[in-house]
Amino acid sequence: MPARSDLANAIRALSMDAVQRANSGHPGAPMGMADIAEVLWNDFLQHNPANPQWPNRDRFVLSNGHGSMLIYSLLHLTGYDLPMAQLQNFRQLHSLTPGHPEYGYAPGVETTTGPLGQGLSNAVGMALAERVLGAQFNRPGHEVITHHTYVFVGDGCLMEGISHEACSLAGTLGLGKLIAFYDDNGISIDGEVDGWFTDDTPARFRAYGWQVLSGVDGHDPAAVRTAIEEARAEQVKPTLICCKTVIGKGAPNKQGSESCHGAPLGTDEVSAARQALGWRHEPFVIPEDIYGGWDARPAGAVREQAWEQAMADYSEAFPELAAELRRRLAGELPAEFATQAQAWVEQCQAEGQSIASRKASQNSLNSLGPLLPELLGGSADLAGSNLTLWSGARGVTREDASGNYVYYGVREFGMSAIMNGIALHGGLVPYGATFLMFMEYARNAVRMAALMKLRTIFVYTHDSIGLGEDGPTHQPVEQLTALRATPNLHTWRPCDTVESAVSWKAALERSHGPTALVFSRQSLAHQERTPDQVAAIARGAYILRDCEQHPELILLATGSELQLAVEAAQRLAAAGKQVRVVSMPCAELFMEQEAAYREQVLPSDVLARVAVEAGHTDYWYKFVGLDGRVIGMTTFGESAPAADLMQHFGFTVEHVLAVAEEVLLEE
Repeated sequence: MPARSDLANAIRALSMDAVQRANSGHPGAPMGMADIAEVLWNDFLQHNPANPQWPNRDRFVLSNGHGSMLIYSLLHLTGYDLPMAQLQNFRQLHSLTPGHPEYGYAPGVETTTGPLGQGLSNAVGMALAERVLGAQFNRPGHEVITHHTYVFVGDGCLMEGISHEACSLAGTLGLGKLIAFYDDNGISIDGEVDGWFTDDTPARFRAYGWQVLSGVDGHDPAAVRTAIEEARAEQVKPTLICCKTVIGKGAPNKQGSESCHGAPLGTDEVSAARQALGWRHEPFVIPEDIYGGWDARPAGAVREQAWEQAMADYSEAFPELAAELRRRLAGELPAEFATQAQAWVEQCQAEGQSIASRKASQNSLNSLGPLLPELLGGSADLAGSNLTLWSGARGVTREDASGNYVYYGVREFGMSAIMNGIALHGGLVPYGATFLMFMEYARNAVRMAALMKLRTIFVYTHDSIGLGEDGPTHQPVEQLTALRATPNLHTWRPCDTVESAVSWKAALERSHGPTALVFSRQSLAHQERTPDQVAAIARGAYILRDCEQHPELILLATGSELQLAVEAAQRLAAAGKQVRVVSMPCAELFMEQEAAYREQVLPSDVLARVAVEAGHTDYWYKFVGLDGRVIGMTTFGESAPAADLMQHFGFTVEHVLAVAEEVLLEE
């Protein structure tokens, strides 16, 4: 068996060689954390390289994702389907080894990391998912969900504010199977961190309710092993292992300095490092005995087979629970969900309630929630305003994690990144809510959900100046545009109870991409529809009110402004005008429809178009054209009652009529 130092040096060699060949990258962190990774992956990590999706695997997250060659080296060496050619193609177009770990590229990468602190927050979500699923499904003598979540973090991750949000909640909830390794090397891009990061990190995490193991020599395998054993023995508190390391360990002239953080070592320093490490092999050459020392496939197969036997025993003892667990881990909705959800949509149309869409959202949760035990809801301290609590909601607590609702506290960014970790883990469908304005705090986590195409549902209420007296700090203007401009994200802004029900159904059924559901504080008028129109809502946009002849004017609207368009169209029709009203609750989904349907709804020969939405105007020119008009916001809001604000900013039937008549005159 090769010495531990030789196994760790394989990581160092691959990392410095790949960065050197790419002439780009971060060799310092992989070289500094190689000894910690070797002990964790060879002595503790429960995984099977032949099946990266094995449900009960330990999760490993490299939160300091700039050190991506660490995880690529580990995956290659332990036997994942990541051949040497991919390491040699590091940071190149179409390789499986991009500059930062990207979910869905190399097998075994659990999440996309790079924006510092979010990997750590994703790991909190993964550990929370393990805790909740274990509480819901494990039975005495049948522990079928029982794995750890390990995360490597650097100084940058801990400087980011999101680390406070996520780690504070992890301590409160008692996520004892979360173990974080702090790469305490004292160096960031600008140099020695003593000039800008002097926090007492161990004291900080103890205050969160974590177990902290400080002063661990990150280059002493025995010390690292002892620390991991102690961390695993703690069942309630998450653990932070503070590892003192030397960045770029093994590069004799650059180790310990920022010069090896984010740039290749250079050919001379790579040669010197080989000499210092005693690594006599050519670039990208790994001896067979080193491969043998790393190969995790035999042990991984045994672990997975043992788990499958445990699942077989579990199935015999609890057949219904086992079938439910398998379904949820596969990401499949209950067989009857689509039919029952559609029945709920039709019930909403028949009842015809005129209520706030946030209340319509809660009604949908009350109807659909009992069908979906995999739902794990939450709110950033706004449950009574977001209306995300439903009749079957039960809080997840430190003492009892079997519930289905997380009280995230005032942690919008942390909540969103934790939700992403829950979605990545599998077995649960997370939704979480805040005011639309405070999407801004969470913006990058929403982007990461879209980048990874996760089944994460972001609920945003108080969707416009219509929230009134709280004023411009709370009134969203540009947020809808930002959401709609995000690739892979579907943003719904429904106009009534029916569109709200359809939006929830669509979000829950969408397995490869996140959804933003945007709801009003104020009541919205019910819209009459035919069955065909109800069905067409699911296409993102549809003709809500039409005219007898080919339209000469099209009014487009969403949410609370849809009723303005309807009333304006009625008055124009009474004056003999041919006016069509198009409701567009989800523009991105509409753009995914076939060209013939889009042309049917928005005929290209009808140039007279007016869009109405209490959000920023710019987005809508893609639908009305440069010659069309948009009634929207180009400034921030004001503090006043909602009705006064709507009047002040021109969201009235009279203003819609005036603009429509101007457009018709120009044609």
